[in-house]
Amino acid sequence: MATPVNTTDRLKHLRELMASAKYNINAYVVPSEDAHQSEYVAACDERRAFISGFNGSAGCAIVTMDKAAMFTDGRYFLQARQQMDDNWTLMKRGIPGVPSPQDYLAEHLPEGTRVGIDPTLMTATEANELKEKLQARGNGDLVAIEDNLVDIVWGKDRPERPKNTVFIHDIKYAGESHDSKVARVREFIEKENASGLVVSALDEIAWLFNLRGTDIDFNPVFFAYAVVTRDKVTLYIDEAKLTDAVRSHLSGVVVRPYHEIFGELNTLSSSLVETKSHLLVSSSTSFALVQALGTDNVKMSKSPITHLKAIKNAAELEGMRQCHIRDGAALANYFGWLENELLNKDGNLRLSEVDVADKLEELRREQEHCVGLSFSTISSVGANGAIIHYSPQRGSDALLDITKMYLCDSGGQYLDGTTDVTRTYHFGEPTAWERECFTRVLKGHIALDRAVFPNGTSGFALDPLARMPLWELGLDYRHGTGHGVGSFLNVHEGPQGVSMRKTIIDAGFNAGMTITNEPGYYEDGNFGIRIENTCLVVKADTKFDYTGGSGYLKFEPVTMVPIQKKLISSELFTDVERKWLNDYHQEVWRKVSPRLEKGSLGYEWLKRETSPM
Repeated sequence: MATPVNTTDRLKHLRELMASAKYNINAYVVPSEDAHQSEYVAACDERRAFISGFNGSAGCAIVTMDKAAMFTDGRYFLQARQQMDDNWTLMKRGIPGVPSPQDYLAEHLPEGTRVGIDPTLMTATEANELKEKLQARGNGDLVAIEDNLVDIVWGKDRPERPKNTVFIHDIKYAGESHDSKVARVREFIEKENASGLVVSALDEIAWLFNLRGTDIDFNPVFFAYAVVTRDKVTLYIDEAKLTDAVRSHLSGVVVRPYHEIFGELNTLSSSLVETKSHLLVSSSTSFALVQALGTDNVKMSKSPITHLKAIKNAAELEGMRQCHIRDGAALANYFGWLENELLNKDGNLRLSEVDVADKLEELRREQEHCVGLSFSTISSVGANGAIIHYSPQRGSDALLDITKMYLCDSGGQYLDGTTDVTRTYHFGEPTAWERECFTRVLKGHIALDRAVFPNGTSGFALDPLARMPLWELGLDYRHGTGHGVGSFLNVHEGPQGVSMRKTIIDAGFNAGMTITNEPGYYEDGNFGIRIENTCLVVKADTKFDYTGGSGYLKFEPVTMVPIQKKLISSELFTDVERKWLNDYHQEVWRKVSPRLEKGSLGYEWLKRETSPM
């Protein structure tokens, strides 16, 4: 179990700054995100983790003069409680009666509260909504503070901002030139009768310019902003990051220093007023960028790049298929090795969660085109599996135990794609209850995988398919069922998803998208179960077409890793489900076995695990 971080001195220093005449605020908001609203951030931007001790990827800290509250979702309830000390109150988002961070600030703090924020870390949409709520209560106000107060508390111990060089994402993997991508963005700008588009999301910038970087662990992105107008493209980036090859690649693109975007947008604002035109910004654009432009000079719009990036071209789709086959070979070698270590080489109660995660990374990196992991491996045994986004740390990690379930959620970054796969195995004798829970999760996985649905259907409509077998027992899981996956980009990608969240209702599926299928079940203190495949969204051939021409879609799983048959309760499994599993395993064997050495541990393990049920 993780040891909580002592935050007493950190909070004391922060509150002293808040109370000072220079800042004079009653509350301070510390979000998870960086200036680009990234889900995963560089070490220098892990401000919420520093001030609270909780390092999960989602959460918002609010510090007042006498309280410290952490808002996070069901994926992190257990982890947050373990990592935070008694200075903090855990606010479980999604639980009835628990307010959102905005409602907490507006309704649960005294009238006249001055709430401080770093305007680069909060979106303009969120800032304006919070400001309205505070002012509706009386004389409360939102105070944009240029200095980040957590950075001041962090002081000289704060890690430096990465200065890694960027590199070109080859056209044979990207499938489209960056000039062609810019042309498609300009079509959208003209359609919206706008002067240009501000791009601040790091994965959108990487996609647009066919560049990749290493500024954030596991995410091949780099710190930059971009502005695309009808006749000019400007990339704001630390020029030390650019090699001669990248400069040549960016021919025709104006390169400016990273931080100068604020001053140049402010200068541009006067011409926008004169011409009565505006720039498009997405809902994830920071309050600071919108302030620089002037609210009247911007038009909030969904970024066209979000959708363009989500629809993979032929080269990207084939890359996703091929990288998942190689990934499957790495996992076959891993599970063959692991089983042998645990059962035949005295590895039981000797190997730790980190030991085996390191072995998996070693085997993955042996695969062609692998450049690293797509996220920190969730290698969890027994009760740790119930911590949905558990991250084992050497020294506090558990030892593998063949009497307990083992959940492994992992992924790789390859030049031709990104992988994300979860498997749950038992290397001993599972209980009847473990088998029933596993089977119900698998039944939901199969139901979603077999779905055929009209083009444009939202994942909100499909999500119940995966939960129904659990709902029949009154069980559920506190996370979404699926997310998009980037093409050698971020492992979490939108706008599509499969979830009960209403925010995805308007994000319908189209052919060419990617999606994970990952239902689960988690029993606190005992075990966790998750079965995850990455899938492509492809056209479905149907006998009729009631849509009038838009057609139907289905999922094509590209993850090629066996699902353990030993954990299935056959009495709960239908003939249709058994056929699905056998067909899937036959495909896994056909595609992965040629990449394994005959007679090796991985080969023999794969042969057995893909045999008919």
